Amino acid sequence: MKTVNDFKDYQLLDMQNGQKLEKWNQIILIRPDPQIIWEKNRNTNLWSKADAVYNRSNTGGGNWKIKNSKLPNTWQITYQDLVFNLKLMGFKHTGLFPEQAYNWNLIRKTIKEADRKVKVLNLFAYTGGASIAALKEGAEVVHVDSSRGMIDWAKENVKSNHLENKPIRFFVDDVLKFVRREIRRGNHYDIILMDPPSFGRGSKNEIWNIEKDLFSLVELTTELLSEDPLLFVINSYSTGLSKTILENILNLTVNQKQNGQIESDELGIRMKDSNMILPCGLYARWEKKKKEISD
Repeated sequence: MKTVNDFKDYQLLDMQNGQKLEKWNQIILIRPDPQIIWEKNRNTNLWSKADAVYNRSNTGGGNWKIKNSKLPNTWQITYQDLVFNLKLMGFKHTGLFPEQAYNWNLIRKTIKEADRKVKVLNLFAYTGGASIAALKEGAEVVHVDSSRGMIDWAKENVKSNHLENKPIRFFVDDVLKFVRREIRRGNHYDIILMDPPSFGRGSKNEIWNIEKDLFSLVELTTELLSEDPLLFVINSYSTGLSKTILENILNLTVNQKQNGQIESDELGIRMKDSNMILPCGLYARWEKKKKEISD
């Protein structure tokens, strides 16, 4: 399992009874997580410090209970030299998945080592963590998401990082339709990233089901790879897909056109002062083979 240990503004303080206690900069939140199936006696003093708690509804969804009347509507968190704007969303999220810092580091390293101009396509791009990481290293970025709200949020994050004058284009669009148009336009990318939800709706109510639609999307998207591609990353939070399945998809698509190396693993967050790790999804990546250095 891959974790990052230098995310100083984010801490997983505790986890028990289906809930996790997290510190986001100075804001402490309690959020549900179905993977936390163990029980133990609560450290009442620790958990009582939460500024807000997300309570699930028996009928689906849920709501935030604000315990600190001074809790700001938005606040910022940093990772290394990256800045992100956070807020409490209707479906328990804050606008950032801290475990993705592992991928941000990989993206930056890949672009830096390429030592050339790199074009990046970020699909299901959410609030732009990966896009900002790529921009920081001088890449040209195309950022695609079906939600206008997420695109606006990503633009705020880009501005907070003082990258608004860097080469990034935003598209509110259904990912599959966008990919087809890019193929017709003859555009190509050196790095392709996708972070698809398990289920979702496009900008015009197009239905997305990761188990039914992922393979065909990846197969189509490989047509957008440049002649000398560097990286193709798939993230998944679906419990219905294993990392081996993601590897198989990359082997049957990207690796048929470009002989590279494939790796997959879990992403996780290590609990503070503990040897426990919370699993937070999977990744699989194809990357260009490194040149072997002969003696």
